[in-house]
Amino acid sequence: MTDASALGDLEVILPGRVSTSSADLTSYSRDQGPVLEPALPVAVVRAESVADVQEVLRWATRHRVPVVSRGAGSGVSGGAHATTGSVILSLELMTRILEINPDDETAVVEPGVVNAALNDAVAGHGLMYAPDPASYRWSTIGGNVATNAGGLRCAKYGVTRDSVLALDVVLADGTLVRTGHRTFKGVAGYDLTALMTGSEGTLGVIVGITVRLRYLPTSVHTVAAFFEDFTSAAAGVLAIGRARVQPAILELLDGNTLEALDGAHGSDLRRRGGSLLLARTDGYGAAAEAEQIRAVLLGLGARVSDEGSEEADRLVDLRRHSRGDEVDDLYRVGEDVAVPKSQLVGYVAALEAMASRHQVQLKVVAHAGDGNLHPTFWVERREGPQAQERLESALDESVRCALDLGGTITGEHGVGQYKRRWLAWEQAPEILALQARIKQVFDPLGILNPGKAIVS
Repeated sequence: MTDASALGDLEVILPGRVSTSSADLTSYSRDQGPVLEPALPVAVVRAESVADVQEVLRWATRHRVPVVSRGAGSGVSGGAHATTGSVILSLELMTRILEINPDDETAVVEPGVVNAALNDAVAGHGLMYAPDPASYRWSTIGGNVATNAGGLRCAKYGVTRDSVLALDVVLADGTLVRTGHRTFKGVAGYDLTALMTGSEGTLGVIVGITVRLRYLPTSVHTVAAFFEDFTSAAAGVLAIGRARVQPAILELLDGNTLEALDGAHGSDLRRRGGSLLLARTDGYGAAAEAEQIRAVLLGLGARVSDEGSEEADRLVDLRRHSRGDEVDDLYRVGEDVAVPKSQLVGYVAALEAMASRHQVQLKVVAHAGDGNLHPTFWVERREGPQAQERLESALDESVRCALDLGGTITGEHGVGQYKRRWLAWEQAPEILALQARIKQVFDPLGILNPGKAIVS
């Protein structure tokens, strides 16, 4: 337990940066993921500079205090949950865009820069930052890198790791290191940038990010295809792939999701079909690619429309809100599994069957272009503990099924605290042990985000 004198030292080192107010301790104690082990931090530090971060970690090393770093707290796997005796290190005030180089097609940002803010800053140069998680309007790039976040444009542009060139990282003892390179190519030594990306704050604290920018599309076309059921729509994903057309966005929403969106936003999606497959093409060939997708989906019996820009933007925005807000009378858990695209249809059918068998409600959205699904199971809280047990059984079975099909327990949200219970289902003991040894090299005292991301 951190004693008062240690906290006093921290307040002297970083005057005005340290808070122990009950309101701050509570609001910074968790992200948006399920909480398995509720805990309050002993303090919250709002860093404003790299030097601040270094001072916090030097102090934490001296006093052996756990440090949980975080950005906007938009994660959904518990990667930023406080642990007992920990200090929360918030990077949300480190919001400077340090450099934009249009000719090199790169930018350098601090970790607290919001995804949308970077895109606004580079759009005038005809460029964009490709990763776009649904939370892009408030999630920070540092947090996106820490979890290797995905997003809607993953189908064409990949996840965050595919846009990260270099990182500035403060290690557990306060040492500042730089990994990677400013060039698109570079294979000198081990790829520590890739290792740090997705490490969820367990190996170091990311304080600077050099990203690759992409060309802002000259043209964008969106195709909306409504199917009778989700399985048929999932088959449409494979048909688009077999036609060798590459959408920038390829999203799949089931009937329950459409109903929820209609209720929340006044749309009429469910009336138009039992499932929606939303495809967006971009670039100079966008119109031709959209027409090819349209033809393929019409051939499968879908009701297909080429949406105008206003309706298209609305549909994509509705998709970003498809996870929904927390509801007090529901116990709800959303998942983040991924399966090979060839297994998408079978997995969708299996999800529907297990929801019926366990007597739980289900809705599914998916980044269908890369096989990443977000099934959400829920029960009424008033049904009591037995309903929650059914829900947990459905979650376990959904993960087991994804793994049996060659998939993974998390496509983009990270392991965090919540998914550690499933990690050994996917990874062999030798891999788990190797990861623990890597953690020991970077963090010998085990103070960086303990109890997250890996089994150690």
